[in-house]
Amino acid sequence: MATPPILDHKHHAADSAFTPEALLREARRQKGIATQDVPSICALDPDGDLVRHLVRRGEALTDESWACYHTSLYRTVVGGRTVGIVGCAVGAPFAVLVAEQLFAAGCRLLISITSSGQLVALRDPPYFVLIEKALRDEGTSYHYLPAGEFSVADASLLSRLQDAFEGLRVPIERGATWTTDAPFRETTKAIAAMRAKGLLAVEMEAAALYAFSLARGKRVVCFAHVTNQMGRVEDDFEKGEDDGTVDALCVIERTVCALAEKA
Repeated sequence: MATPPILDHKHHAADSAFTPEALLREARRQKGIATQDVPSICALDPDGDLVRHLVRRGEALTDESWACYHTSLYRTVVGGRTVGIVGCAVGAPFAVLVAEQLFAAGCRLLISITSSGQLVALRDPPYFVLIEKALRDEGTSYHYLPAGEFSVADASLLSRLQDAFEGLRVPIERGATWTTDAPFRETTKAIAAMRAKGLLAVEMEAAALYAFSLARGKRVVCFAHVTNQMGRVEDDFEKGEDDGTVDALCVIERTVCALAEKA
């Protein structure tokens, strides 16, 4: 085998025969749902904590016009703007599946905040990392971009977020992460190798979302919510107040305020 299947027959510049617009069209037809745009700003909540928190407090309502077969979309207000949130879209393929449909349905800015494991001990968890680039140790990004080590965030978005998080009680670091498809194959040697590269945390979506962003010309910003040390210490996976949702909403609000004018 000269070329692994993951790298073969990708034809990155060619249009896809199967499109998110077609999927949404048929889902709307089958479900009897009228065409309606999602909010121009949306967020992915892989753990589902934000959705559960907002629904429990009566601060989010189900968007009945969202025609995705696999997820529910909730509308809430953050920073004075209506934001759509999709919970539990965990992992690179699922995150990009949903991202494609959100942008096809009117989204113009997507924010992802995913729980992640600490690689470099910058401080005690929990804290956040604004992901500037992500190592492509997953499969989805190779369907969007030619082979390469990293997927990189849009530099103009990063620049506009430079001073956006001053004064937050939970620090926002900036740097690179490791995106993996197999969290239970994070071996000691693999962790050491990723730490040697200067990667700050391990997560499951950012490399694919940034590859999609570059390939499709869409605005995506990814954060790693560093909440754990991969279960290697006692009392791990403590996310903060109300499962970390209070701080995560603050991060989303500051991001919305910094980037909303073009959304």
